[in-house]
Amino acid sequence: MKIQKTTGLLAATFSAFDNNKELQLDLVPLIVERLIADGVKGVFVGGTNGEGLSLTLEERMAVTEAYINASDKRLKVFAHVGHSSIKEAQKLAAHAQRVGADAISAVAAFYFKPSSVENLVDCMAQIASAAPDTPFYYYHMPAATGVSVSVVDFLKIGESKIPSLAGVKYTAATLHEYQHCLRYKEGKFDILFGYDELLLPALSMGARGAIGSTYSFAAPMYLKIIDLFEQKKLREAAAAQYACCQMIRALGWYAPIPTQKEILKMTGLDLGGCRLPLVDLTGEQTEALKTYLEEISFFDNLADARKWIPGDPVVL
Repeated sequence: MKIQKTTGLLAATFSAFDNNKELQLDLVPLIVERLIADGVKGVFVGGTNGEGLSLTLEERMAVTEAYINASDKRLKVFAHVGHSSIKEAQKLAAHAQRVGADAISAVAAFYFKPSSVENLVDCMAQIASAAPDTPFYYYHMPAATGVSVSVVDFLKIGESKIPSLAGVKYTAATLHEYQHCLRYKEGKFDILFGYDELLLPALSMGARGAIGSTYSFAAPMYLKIIDLFEQKKLREAAAAQYACCQMIRALGWYAPIPTQKEILKMTGLDLGGCRLPLVDLTGEQTEALKTYLEEISFFDNLADARKWIPGDPVVL
């Protein structure tokens, strides 16, 4: 399988729920149109931010189909198919291929964890085998899964055991390893960066594509970072990155996903609350969040950034 490199920003999307915490798939077209308008090039669905592991298999399949239909080839659709059961992950992978996903991705099992990088490769190989014609990306997120392996070793072993291996969704702050992955075999694999708050340093390492949760509502601010970086205006790019980091700082005050859904609502897109065990913000917490965002000029920065990017910028 020829590996096609992904450029630009992909938004790790959030699930839309009604008051009973049932999926609202009719909102997906609205989400897609907004992301396209904000310059996003693709979506990563059913992952951490989409509460994919709190959804049933049928719900996850429905979400994937909804994004494929609404995107209509205008956005790349990466479907997260990770599951603690390899058999269930294979069902999701096969479905994603059948309905036309551009790529699939899977986190490591996080209860019975892989015991070695070889064991992890074997698990991913079984999942990927259910969708042999669809590019597969290992979703490296050790902070959430507790599985921390050498990703370079994963690529070395995986390239012979996973014929559809296209790359990695690299969600970790270890930039030195990220760069090793980028440079493995002269850039053979597509290594997508997954830490929004470190986008600028990742660009300096050679990042070309990035997947992030805050790209769902603040993509123009990150496109501004990219544009400034491309112009070699590094001081201004650092200031633009800091503006994003100030916003990201608030995500840790309560819980990141419910907090981001409140920010989405403040920016005009109400996707409802979250499913347990995640807990929605209280009214008092929401007000404190809004006050802070106003204090750091987040809404003004976002509005200005929407005017900043005139063309079709991509991550280098």
